[in-house]
Amino acid sequence: MSHKPPASPPNFDPDGAAVGEGIYGLPHTPQEAATVLIPVPWEATASYGVGTAGGPAAILAASRQVDLFDLETGRPWEDGIAMLPVPEDVVAWNSTARSLALPVLEAGGADPVLPQEHDLRRRAAAVDRLAEQMHAWVGRTAADWLDQRKLVGIIGGDHSTPFGLIRESAARHPGLGILHVDAHADVRAAYEGFRWSHASIMRTVIEELPAVATLVQVGIRDLSAGEHAFISEQAPRIRTWFDPHLRRRLHDGEPWASLAKEIIAALPPVVHVSFDIDGLDPSLCPHTGTPVPGGLSFPEAVTLFRVLAESGRRVVSFDLCEVAPDPSGFSEWDGNVGARMLYKLIGFARRSR
Repeated sequence: MSHKPPASPPNFDPDGAAVGEGIYGLPHTPQEAATVLIPVPWEATASYGVGTAGGPAAILAASRQVDLFDLETGRPWEDGIAMLPVPEDVVAWNSTARSLALPVLEAGGADPVLPQEHDLRRRAAAVDRLAEQMHAWVGRTAADWLDQRKLVGIIGGDHSTPFGLIRESAARHPGLGILHVDAHADVRAAYEGFRWSHASIMRTVIEELPAVATLVQVGIRDLSAGEHAFISEQAPRIRTWFDPHLRRRLHDGEPWASLAKEIIAALPPVVHVSFDIDGLDPSLCPHTGTPVPGGLSFPEAVTLFRVLAESGRRVVSFDLCEVAPDPSGFSEWDGNVGARMLYKLIGFARRSR
């Protein structure tokens, strides 16, 4: 099904200051746009820094400072990009879940055996039920737009938020691959007592979505021994390029472009991109929930997208998560980087299609 680019209003100036309410100041409706973004302001199980529930709003606000002409991808805006309204139900579910989760997090988790921790286990179970409601809503919403042949993206929120989209993409594209950029492996089992923890999403994907053929991880530099063992056990379904190993190869003289081609070659023909902003050097995302020294530069991440698009593989969906605005309100840097990374990701994803 081909997509006819939407007609722009006669007074819309792509080279002028953004004046519209849409993302990047664009005038497109979701029905017109080739790319539909689903904001999911959820961070119920955030276990260190908080604020990622404000990620969609921060990216939307900062997006109006992004020039629509891009030297690498041209004019991605011409196909239409639209963000759906922030859902009030998800905001309410997140607020309730966060209140329930706080005592569990403060206790360091809910032990599945100790009788004195019955209340903590009850709270964790209630949080998981609310998370399942969120995932069901994401899945239903994503399915509507995927069935219209849109490029669908989740804007988180924490990194648990895209599960419903990944499930729907995998159902439509058996053999799906995931390109996962992150500081963390996210393959813990029921972290701190929460089945739907932000630290567990890729474990859940591997265990519950057999239609996902391959998980390719890049930039991982903070993980447990159990996660490392799980990755080894799941090889070659999981292929991980750990950040320290990449850095050593770079320091030994291998060009990043060659490494990027090696990474992308491990993916199947159809791909979901799952991008946790903390996969970047934390100077680019200082307020993200769990920043870790190291990580990709902005150009390195963009090179991955370019190599992916040029490889002939097709991006069918994506997520961008863990952007958290400066709690003081002083700086818009995190939202600025998130909005620019999002525009690059959309541009190369559209090129891949």
